Amino acid sequence: MNRTGQVQVQSPDGTWVTVCAYEELEPACGVAALLPEGEQAAVFRTPGGEVYAVGNRDPFSHADVIADGITGSVDGAPTVASPMHKQTFDLRSGVCLDDPASALPVYPVQVV
Repeated sequence: MNRTGQVQVQSPDGTWVTVCAYEELEPACGVAALLPEGEQAAVFRTPGGEVYAVGNRDPFSHADVIADGITGSVDGAPTVASPMHKQTFDLRSGVCLDDPASALPVYPVQVV
């Protein structure tokens, strides 16, 4: 992945939304991005430099808080834990590691 430029997230309608400059994303921290139709994405840059975007709405608390979650990894998979009830989600697939029947939407990301 390009490590300079603008981070863009693809919304469900196919529109690419510019979030911020890659350099502005702090490693292991998230930012919330407003997508068309009022949806929100939580965008994360891992310490290794990869960028992921998942839905910002916690499926358990129904609050838009995932961007404020705690990042980490489980068995090499980049993760984020909800700040509300601490359920952990795989940033690659959105699947909840604590309850695989629940998942966050995953959005394509590019750095241009």
